[in-house]
Amino acid sequence: MSRQDIIDGYTFDVPAATLGVLVEDGQPVKDAPIRIPLGMFNRHGLVAGATGTGKTKTLQVMAEALSLAGVPVFAADIKGDLSGLAVPGVGSEKLLARVEPLGQPWEATQYPVELYALGGEGQGIPVRATVTSFGPVLLSKVLGLNQVQESSLGLVFLYADNQSLPLLDLKDLIEVLRFLTSDDGKEALKGIGGISTATAGVILRALITLNEAGGDVFFGEPEFDPSELLRTAVDGKGVISLLELPQLASRPQLFSTFLMWLLAELFEQLPEVGDVDKPKLVFFFDEAHLLFNGASKAFLDSITQTVRLIRSKGVGVFFVTQTPKDVPDDVLAQLGSRVQHQLRAHTPNDAKALKATVGTYPVSDYDLERVLQELGIGEAIVTVMNEKGAPTPVAWTKMWAPQASMDPAPEADVQRIVTGSTLYPRYAEAIDRESAYEILTKRMEEAAAAAEAAEKAEAEEAERERIEAEQAKARAQEAKEMAKAEREAERLRAAEQRRYEQEMARAQREAERRRRETERTVQKVATTVGRELMRGLFGVLKKRR
Repeated sequence: MSRQDIIDGYTFDVPAATLGVLVEDGQPVKDAPIRIPLGMFNRHGLVAGATGTGKTKTLQVMAEALSLAGVPVFAADIKGDLSGLAVPGVGSEKLLARVEPLGQPWEATQYPVELYALGGEGQGIPVRATVTSFGPVLLSKVLGLNQVQESSLGLVFLYADNQSLPLLDLKDLIEVLRFLTSDDGKEALKGIGGISTATAGVILRALITLNEAGGDVFFGEPEFDPSELLRTAVDGKGVISLLELPQLASRPQLFSTFLMWLLAELFEQLPEVGDVDKPKLVFFFDEAHLLFNGASKAFLDSITQTVRLIRSKGVGVFFVTQTPKDVPDDVLAQLGSRVQHQLRAHTPNDAKALKATVGTYPVSDYDLERVLQELGIGEAIVTVMNEKGAPTPVAWTKMWAPQASMDPAPEADVQRIVTGSTLYPRYAEAIDRESAYEILTKRMEEAAAAAEAAEKAEAEEAERERIEAEQAKARAQEAKEMAKAEREAERLRAAEQRRYEQEMARAQREAERRRRETERTVQKVATTVGRELMRGLFGVLKKRR
């Protein structure tokens, strides 16, 4: 294919972003710019290449071109390099010597940048989302749940809604599941139907794993509004939103969670617009292999569907990774534009990946299997979609240089950007308002207090009954003893009465005896006296005679 054919293939009657210029016979051809129509950015794309071949700088060039065209950009800043977009580049002799043969009208430029961090981990405006906004379907995909577990999680969400238990952060959902699997919640678990204790346990363990993987800082309030990514600056430039992900390699699940939520929210919020002159927003996902490594089938299905459908909402998605094989085939098939930096074939697997990459390009005069290994730093094999949606000729391209700084922004500038943002007061401080965790904790504390009070009351009642029983026993014993005492007193009275009567009887007998003795004595005396009187009388009479 001739130089003119390539020039014609990249000449458009619509606004376009310049990526670089054609390389012919090892030299850049400044009058053969390689461009991509702005409207084709929402047909998605891929930027690939081995480490150190210039992928991130290509991403930066694209982001700058889009921002200048008034298109907002979102990019995952894995290494922190992209923060330099907020700082004007330095026109060193080396840089100017590089851009001069390209015919690039290079000018030091800074761009409107917003810096974000998941849940505030790192330097950036915290990005958070509530569990409720995720919903059971999306969260199930993140957790890798099967269909039965997904439907069960949906019932848990329904239970929480019916019980007025707001699910804001992961500890809310974890607490609900802990309650449902506890002794106190068994009846409630049976009541919502269709959930076994084992299934609830599986979901609970998956949530705890996600929580420990960083979900504890991502889920919560205030919830980030994805429409914040669609802003333009006062000078008309599109705002470049950078998400800092310093720990992505060790915590890819957290990024996957954020990505799925953010794309789903945008898909729900944005109206259908069909084909547009320029996209409303373009996503760049650097180090995309970390995004897909170990991802569940559900997650991959979700990404595939989102990439396929979100184009009609005016959103473009570009994946930046080392080789096309890092991106699943179903996703790769949706990517209309390709910027392929150098590939290395040091191993049989590398050679196989190289052949597979070559097979994805349109037919060209290049020996791509050789050329892809010979590309220099900052060079790439490019094919994009023209304004009619057809692939452009394959072009060996020398990429333009970024006009902003290619180094991370200085610490002071980062702090200034973050704290000076109009979004900072809105999202900086986490809010932990009363939700399911606090409500259930309070309910359980109240239930425990009620149980303790009931136990105390029961103990007090038992003690009262014991005391009353002892008192009744004491009274019965006292009555028994009193009755015994009365019987003893009666016995003593009867005995005393008997003694009295016996004494009286003896006294009467004694009196009768004394009376009889007295009578006998009196009688005896009377007899004696009478006898003596008679003797005396007879004696007198006898004398008289």
